[in-house]
Amino acid sequence: MATQAENIDRKLGEVVAELARAGRSAQRALAAMPSADKARALRLAAAALRDDADAILAANAIDIENGTSRGLGTAMIDRLRLDHDRLEGIACGVEAVADLPDPVGEIISSDERPNGLKLSRVRVPIGLIGIIYESRPNVTADAAALCVRVGNAALLRGGSEAVNSNRAIHAALVRGLAEAGVDPECVQLMPTQDREAVGAMLAATGQIDMIVPRGGKSLVARVQADARVPVLAHLDGICHTYVHSAADQAMAEELAVNAKMRRTGICGAMETLLIDSEYEYADDLVRKLVDSGCELRGDTRARALDPRVLPAERDDWDTEYLDAVLSVGMVDGIDEALAHISQHSSAHTDAIITDDVQVAERFLNGVDSAIVMHNASTQFADGAEFGLGAEIGIATGRLHARGPVALEGLTTYKWLVRGSGQARP
Repeated sequence: MATQAENIDRKLGEVVAELARAGRSAQRALAAMPSADKARALRLAAAALRDDADAILAANAIDIENGTSRGLGTAMIDRLRLDHDRLEGIACGVEAVADLPDPVGEIISSDERPNGLKLSRVRVPIGLIGIIYESRPNVTADAAALCVRVGNAALLRGGSEAVNSNRAIHAALVRGLAEAGVDPECVQLMPTQDREAVGAMLAATGQIDMIVPRGGKSLVARVQADARVPVLAHLDGICHTYVHSAADQAMAEELAVNAKMRRTGICGAMETLLIDSEYEYADDLVRKLVDSGCELRGDTRARALDPRVLPAERDDWDTEYLDAVLSVGMVDGIDEALAHISQHSSAHTDAIITDDVQVAERFLNGVDSAIVMHNASTQFADGAEFGLGAEIGIATGRLHARGPVALEGLTTYKWLVRGSGQARP
């Protein structure tokens, strides 16, 4: 006799299968739509977001109140919170995706074989994308817009802390899409907040084509460990900034404070600062960070720069704080900086601040992360800032896509072979 848990799993599996069938059917029609029609649909979806602003913000207020009563941290509440400016930013992001060139149909390469066969590789949609995310209601709109623009269907599963916001945003989006003739089942929201629904999505081999998780370490780790569907994700955002001995003082201080303190709860926030032992303004840099409200945890040499620096524990170098906390270490030159980053970076985003172009090039070529920067804040690790309109996530793996994943990262390709009667000998 089946246990209660097995019955629940079977029921949720049936729910996912039904949603997947509907999504895949709608996706086939969407993939056949002209690019201009998909762009028009997204502009109408953005207009619907603006029209429903009061309802969306009212729903978000309920989520904020519930989250506060549940004791959600400051960073989580910041991710969750919407206001008129943030909602306008979400609508503008959808419009920005509509304005981007559609990569579908792009000929990646072409060749003619000696036997006369003409080959080409052409970009096509992936199919049905499952997005599992926490706390950020803007992901509902970003993910939907990116998927629709390239002809993918989306099955969204947001976190319970943002359930009211996600439902309100989803309702507005599909109303706008339907007005343009897009089947609303191209963008579906899981109807349950049951945690086991995630497991049902991860097991949906042959139904969901790719899973994109966006959330905390425990969520992403579970998805990567349990998924039987291909996954595009990053686990941690342990981002480093290395202040080289030839760094400009004003630039180093401005970028370090910005990289850590602009928004501490995003994956592109700096979590470790490495200071060259030959950098003569190290004490000023540390003082600037502490005075900005950041707690510093440093090695022996970093602690000697300011009595307010706390001792760093071994785990600090491998911690994504997502808070106003920063690990600080002193290094003897670029080789030691590269070795530290190689050991502790999560391959998300790492930066160097220096006026020495040759050292900068060594850093750019020597750090094997998805994003490597010179004289810029790690907080620029964002699809919109890269001119991609929006992003569905940042990938730190080495297959298919790396860094901010936007339109191109949500496509695959197929081979087209044109012959004139060739038979293989």
